[in-house]
Amino acid sequence: MPLIRPFPALRPAPGRAQEVIAPPYDVLDTEEARALAKDRPWSFLHISKPEIDLPPGTDPYAPEVYAKAAENLQRMLAAGVLRQDEAAYYYAYRLVMGPHVQTGLVAVARVADYDSNRIRKHEFTRPDKEDDRVRQITALNAQTGPVLLAYPHAPAVDALLEAATRVEPDADAVSESGVRHSLWVIRSPDAIAHLTALFDAMPALYIADGHHRSAAASRVAAARRTANPRHSGEEAYNYFLAVIFPAHQMQILDYNRVIRDLNGLSADAFLDRLAEKFTVAPAAAAVKPAEPGEFGLYLAGRWYRLRIRPDLIPTDPVARLDVSLLQDHVIAPILGISDPRRDKRIDFVGGIRGLAELERRVDSGEMTLAFALYPTRMEDLMAVADAGQVMPPKSTWFEPKLADGMASHVLD
Repeated sequence: MPLIRPFPALRPAPGRAQEVIAPPYDVLDTEEARALAKDRPWSFLHISKPEIDLPPGTDPYAPEVYAKAAENLQRMLAAGVLRQDEAAYYYAYRLVMGPHVQTGLVAVARVADYDSNRIRKHEFTRPDKEDDRVRQITALNAQTGPVLLAYPHAPAVDALLEAATRVEPDADAVSESGVRHSLWVIRSPDAIAHLTALFDAMPALYIADGHHRSAAASRVAAARRTANPRHSGEEAYNYFLAVIFPAHQMQILDYNRVIRDLNGLSADAFLDRLAEKFTVAPAAAAVKPAEPGEFGLYLAGRWYRLRIRPDLIPTDPVARLDVSLLQDHVIAPILGISDPRRDKRIDFVGGIRGLAELERRVDSGEMTLAFALYPTRMEDLMAVADAGQVMPPKSTWFEPKLADGMASHVLD
């Protein structure tokens, strides 16, 4: 069976994409989704965050929430807002955010290759979040949240995608954040066969975002395989929805840290402790690290540039990450935060918010200090995945985000 294959996407009818597309379900809370979907009856949030159509306070994991998602999907189908393509195709998907452009392929990827780690992971998943996605897929009989994947260097794939985008897109919309989402249907049998073969020759694909969605798809496939005495491996449930971009085009922003207190130290004592392992230099302006091993520190209204001693950078692909170096040499031993997943003294700020957000959080008195990090690189993510290891929490912040609703995978 191929690593990826074409599929008949369920997608907005011509001219309806602007009404439909929505941010990914997991970047909004319920009230944010409710506000964004107000006066937008065809927003995909009615499917991906269906609790917005139920009384305030409804448990987002209650059975009636998943039933509402299915009801809303049927409503959008009946109104002709969403339509399923008549045949199996690939789709080129372009994201444009300011000067940044990336063009990838919408396809379905084989669950068995996820299970065997040919589609490689770099994060742990939480059972409760997996359960939520399993119930959502089961209620809809469809996968509506695409997994963001990266493919390694493949100029022939890049060229085929570029060729597919030389005509007017079949769907075009701009999100509320200003990101342009464009979709082209790839109908040519030759192009489809060529793309399938090129991907099948790849040693691996890499999950960038969507570990819970892919894990849930695997669980649904296993359950349906067990329940189907005529299981052949060709069924739609054996594949999961993915958008696959070239790794060299993907953009990871910094994922910064803000911390509530100095663990009983004075500011001067803290800086002295840092100087044991870092060079510490006051800076006249906000510090945006320019290379790995460099950090910005904002403390008591001042910025400092930190550089870790080179001899402290190991060769292990996880331990050498900047997020690991900061955790292992500062946040745990000096600030006493050994479990950043659960400790309430630490919070995380995506680089999309800028360094001014770090200053705001500290200057407000909510937090005492902030660290600005150099973004994790795609090659580092891939090295961790190739080694079969997992990254520390909050290591990557991908931008731009995919839109929910541009293409869904029906499991019939």
